[in-house]
Amino acid sequence: MVESELIFVAEEDIDGGYTAHAMGYDIFTQADTMDELHVNIREVVDLYFERRPKPPIVRVHYVKDVVFPL
Repeated sequence: MVESELIFVAEEDIDGGYTAHAMGYDIFTQADTMDELHVNIREVVDLYFERRPKPPIVRVHYVKDVVFPL
């Protein structure tokens, strides 16, 4: 059975740029910009699902940590 969507969690990397990993799969990528990240996500999904049906939708959750003093 093919999942209905593939969910990535994307975060700003401590060293700059962005990282993203797929929930429930060993799929990971990184990029310098958000636009690059989207391209890289497409590429790794295509590679990972090269020989099997891939989900029709990719959803990306962007996580941003905000720290402030109390």
